[in-house]
Amino acid sequence: MNKTQQKTALRTARHQRIRAKVKGTEARPRLAVFRSNTALYAQIINDDAGKTIAAVDTRGSKAKTPSERATEMAGTLAAAAKKASVSEVVFDRGGFSYKGNIQVFADAARAAGLVF
Repeated sequence: MNKTQQKTALRTARHQRIRAKVKGTEARPRLAVFRSNTALYAQIINDDAGKTIAAVDTRGSKAKTPSERATEMAGTLAAAAKKASVSEVVFDRGGFSYKGNIQVFADAARAAGLVF
């Protein structure tokens, strides 16, 4: 197993531990975040119904830095959540460390009105 495969396997194991405890419901859907090398993806999911309520990513963003893109994306997601009458979510960091762009996104989402 090379280093990349090992990192991916460790992140997947962390994500499975998180998902064993975190579940999105009708009242509090799950805000799932995924970070790739080039983009950040987030979606609000009702796990009971198996439906995605809102989804955004940074691929089309014109902001210059990754943190600016994450902040912009959080505002867009919060607006879509309000439109779908969702104000409270449970945060799923996807096995990633709560630092860097994940933390910037979460803080911006809280500032934009999502409660978690």
